[in-house]
Amino acid sequence: MTLNTNSQTNNIVWQQHAVSRSDREAQKQQQAVVLWFTGLSGAGKSTVAGALEQALLQRGAHTYLLDGDNVRHGLCAGLGFSEADRNENLRRVGAVAGLMLDAGLIVLSAFVSPLRNQRDAIRASLPAGRFIEVHVATSLDVCEQRDVKGLYQKARRGEIANFTGISDPYEAPLQPEISLDTGVLSLDDSVQQLLKLLEQRGIIQPQA
Repeated sequence: MTLNTNSQTNNIVWQQHAVSRSDREAQKQQQAVVLWFTGLSGAGKSTVAGALEQALLQRGAHTYLLDGDNVRHGLCAGLGFSEADRNENLRRVGAVAGLMLDAGLIVLSAFVSPLRNQRDAIRASLPAGRFIEVHVATSLDVCEQRDVKGLYQKARRGEIANFTGISDPYEAPLQPEISLDTGVLSLDDSVQQLLKLLEQRGIIQPQA
């Protein structure tokens, strides 16, 4: 997967503006970063990301949550779940996350993003150290037991093609910055581990 597929890119030059990312970070008193939540459907990516955003909001942080389902209503409307469409879906999301990073935001992105090369391409497109891979490592058994949307049952019956974990593979991260198993950890414990990581990296300040 490559993030830039435009054959005319040699004629396009990135415009450097007077206000920089560091200026925006200083204004917001935080370090901009992309937290990339990856895991199976039903693993708890959006739930953990949403709870973390609430906790960050309470600390005065400036955030935005990009959710896999939500972007398919607009930014990625019309894309399916073939490998090509998933690559394009993530290319668009990665580009938007990069712009939000430049705006000085803490970006929380919750996407199955099943292939390592997809996630690695997004990491490579961002400034070094500004991509935190969060593996929501909940087991397939637990995800199927939850089956909040009934998707696994449909996939098992063959009603949904290209479904990650059933008919399509999921490549777990080899060295994520943090791994969370929501089948074992409570939601609060997961959020606290993430807050601790962000504090250790100087992205947010520890609470007094």
